Amino acid sequence: MNFKTTFFFSIIFLLSLVACGSGNETQNTEGETTQDSTTEEGQENESNTAFSHQNWDALLQKHVSEDGVVNYKGFQEDEAQLNEYLELLSQGIPEGSKEETMVYWVNAYNAFTIRLILDNYPLKSIMDINDGKAWDLDFITINDEKYTLNQIEKEILLVDFFDARLHFILVCAAKSCPKLLNKAYTVENLETEMENQSKYFLNNADKNKIEAEKAQVSQLFNWYQSDFTKDGTVIEFLNQYANTKINEGVELEFLEYDWSLNE
Repeated sequence: MNFKTTFFFSIIFLLSLVACGSGNETQNTEGETTQDSTTEEGQENESNTAFSHQNWDALLQKHVSEDGVVNYKGFQEDEAQLNEYLELLSQGIPEGSKEETMVYWVNAYNAFTIRLILDNYPLKSIMDINDGKAWDLDFITINDEKYTLNQIEKEILLVDFFDARLHFILVCAAKSCPKLLNKAYTVENLETEMENQSKYFLNNADKNKIEAEKAQVSQLFNWYQSDFTKDGTVIEFLNQYANTKINEGVELEFLEYDWSLNE
């Protein structure tokens, strides 16, 4: 066989290999050619498992005002959409980054608080539920395990994701609580919104009355004092966010907490 013949058959062989592999095509049992969709199915499955807070975000934008007033009757009208989101939460914690998991638990805490209020609505205060111990009710099911709001806050978020600013984004459905943000927390906005919510809460005269020589502040700084003193004094923490800086040595006074429903 001369060189030209050898070269010709080599080209034919290479072309046949290309034709066989083109498009990842395979033949089924009837001899029909089909497109291999393994890659596409893998991408589709990956997108299907991505956790979305979109339903929760839409509900918050629709039923929560800019200053955190909640329209519970509106939430009642959209219970199906809320329950769909809660069912998604109940299927389990998404696998992902630490930030994604933190966002999951923060949104879960706030969403299940809304669910708890609706289950008992109408009412004047969350303190009317379970003899003032609404946070100890194990009404939350995630991955077939029962949780209370207290467990989510004190045993998960404040342990695995400690940040004192969490106290300004977890909402207890009362007027003296930090406001419920009218959008869902996401990995992208979490840091920014924790800062914004901290500043908003500290400088809201209904929650804190701060002057250089006198500071009447929320009971949150009394109940969770140890969380606000990990890196200094409570006053040093307050001065990070308060527009008016409190002089060192000022004795803090704690305002009476208004447990009226935040509607």
